[in-house]
Amino acid sequence: MLIGELAALTGTSRRLLRYYEEQGLLASTRAANGYREYDERFVDRVRQIRGLLDAGLPTRIIRQILPCLDKPRIIHFPDATPEMLATLEHELSRMTERIEFLTRNRNAIAEYLAAVRSCAKPS
Repeated sequence: MLIGELAALTGTSRRLLRYYEEQGLLASTRAANGYREYDERFVDRVRQIRGLLDAGLPTRIIRQILPCLDKPRIIHFPDATPEMLATLEHELSRMTERIEFLTRNRNAIAEYLAAVRSCAKPS
C-alpha cells in the first residue's frame, strides 16, 4: 500500500509515517516511480507505535522492543542493558499509574452519567 493509504487507515499523517521510518520503526520498499510502499502488517505496527509513544516511550526504546511485539510469545532480547531494563520498568510503572488514574476518571464519569440519566427520565 502507498503512504497515503497507510496514513488514512491509521489516522497518522504522512509526515509522521516518514518520521517513523527515519527512526527505524517502519520500513518501506520503493516502487519504480519512487513511491513508498508498505506491507499490510504495518497498519497494526503504526497503531502499536502510536500507543507506545502516547504512553511516553521514546522512539529509541520502541525501536528495540518492536521485534518482541511481533511475536509476543517468543521474546529474545540478548542486548538488553541494565539501563534499558530500568527504563522499561519505570515506563511500566508509569503506565500502570496512568491506567489506574484513567480507570478512576472513567468510573467517575460513568457514575455521573448514570446519575444525570436517572434524573432526566422522560415523562
